[in-house]
Amino acid sequence: MNDKAPPAPPADPALTALRAEIDALDDAMHDLLMRRAAVVSRMAASRAKTGGGSPLRPGREAAVLRRLLARHQGALSRGAVVRIWRHIFMAHTAIQGGFTAAVAASSEGAPSLALAREHFGTQTPLTAFASPAQALAALSAGKASVAVLPAPSGEGEGAWWQSLEAPRLCIVARLPFLADAMRADAALVVAPVPPDASGEDRSLVRLEGSADASRDSFARQLAEAGLVGRVVCLLRQGGRSLALAEIDAFIAAGDPRLATLHAVLLGAYAVPVAGDVS
Repeated sequence: MNDKAPPAPPADPALTALRAEIDALDDAMHDLLMRRAAVVSRMAASRAKTGGGSPLRPGREAAVLRRLLARHQGALSRGAVVRIWRHIFMAHTAIQGGFTAAVAASSEGAPSLALAREHFGTQTPLTAFASPAQALAALSAGKASVAVLPAPSGEGEGAWWQSLEAPRLCIVARLPFLADAMRADAALVVAPVPPDASGEDRSLVRLEGSADASRDSFARQLAEAGLVGRVVCLLRQGGRSLALAEIDAFIAAGDPRLATLHAVLLGAYAVPVAGDVS
């Protein structure tokens, strides 16, 4: 009986060469990641010296992703590019200081929790809270870097925008950034920093009117002020009406058009990009 194992088949030279090329590419990508981390560390040191505040820059991240997706080609999906760079962003944000998220999620399967994990990565500590008010309280107390809240859609949990303490707390991002026609869930990110423009943004403002004010009357006010947008939510409260309007532009604090409307600027977010075409 021959116990010797049969000889291994000869390696395919073409496959061996391809594997060697992949190894070289892995080393090159790792070198670039280490260089990027070194630059981020220098930025963190500079920010600490000058009191530059939070490293959170959702607008710049969105602009980077749009630039990469505009030049992207080949078999790697757009979704994979976004997920890879989201992990890179968050890993390098962590270098600049601890980053945590308070998420309004009434259960483990809540959409906002899944959206937060997808956007901020598996290494970012997430704490779930039963309501948007509790998540915002954690943010206000400095127990989280951001709060992830359900996108407004009316009353209940979606009406947290009516009492958002802007400009101390601002809406800075919308999730998911990669649009998916099959996914209706959305969330907004609130942070104790002003939003930064990405180049293609929408702003959110809170308008107040009389008890009988309608969506149409608020829409007319926007048009008269020279703003293009729509009323997302309308609430009746204590003899007054509150409207949440979404404007098709980045509006900076102090914009004179807001004064004519007696509007409160709640923040802005980068317009989501298209996903993969099936």
